[in-house]
Amino acid sequence: MNRIIIICEGQTEQEFCKTLLQRYFSNQNITLQVPLIKKTMGGIANWNVLKREIETYLRREKDVLVTTLIDYYGIKDSHGFPLWAEKQAIADKSQRLDELEAAMLADVDANLRPRFVPYMQLHEFEGLLFSDKQAFYTTFYNSNELVDKAYLEQTFADFDNPEMINDGVETSPSHRLERIISGYEKVVYGCCLAEAIGLDKMRQKSPRFDNWLKRLETNIAITKPNNP
Repeated sequence: MNRIIIICEGQTEQEFCKTLLQRYFSNQNITLQVPLIKKTMGGIANWNVLKREIETYLRREKDVLVTTLIDYYGIKDSHGFPLWAEKQAIADKSQRLDELEAAMLADVDANLRPRFVPYMQLHEFEGLLFSDKQAFYTTFYNSNELVDKAYLEQTFADFDNPEMINDGVETSPSHRLERIISGYEKVVYGCCLAEAIGLDKMRQKSPRFDNWLKRLETNIAITKPNNP
């Protein structure tokens, strides 16, 4: 098995996978397929809908690993993710997401679980774009688009791990980017910043994201048919 399906919440995540992640995995002779969630074609879906899509891919294609790239930010009780309400009591958000992902895995058909790697991005994909402050200055060096440098500097001073940038309505990573960059457009600017930062820097700064990639590499190795 040398193929991974990454079910993406939105177009920004999808473009990131098509560029940086595809390039990274191609060097390991692994091909990526990066569909959007079919029900919404951009945006989170109820767990039962997403679960059905996950299991459909796994049943239809016996030689593929399936994972998700969805934001923790924006998921609500009403989306019905397994053990969602119970796990909100866990103060450590990294541990909370670990346990939510474990609950997602446990809810999938047991015969399909070895080829499913659930992943939620803490708090949202755009947090990864705060992995390298210099990338903002090199990307927007010759324009007036970088309009709130003080807020940019303060964000980096406050958060060494960009995954910890919180999920407040006005202070989530995407809202910070809208304040810092005039006319911020998620897909275009997100891809530009991601390219400027690079995957290595993102992995250094964001341990959950780094661990996700390691899990994909491990699982695709152990589920190859020629392995015992």
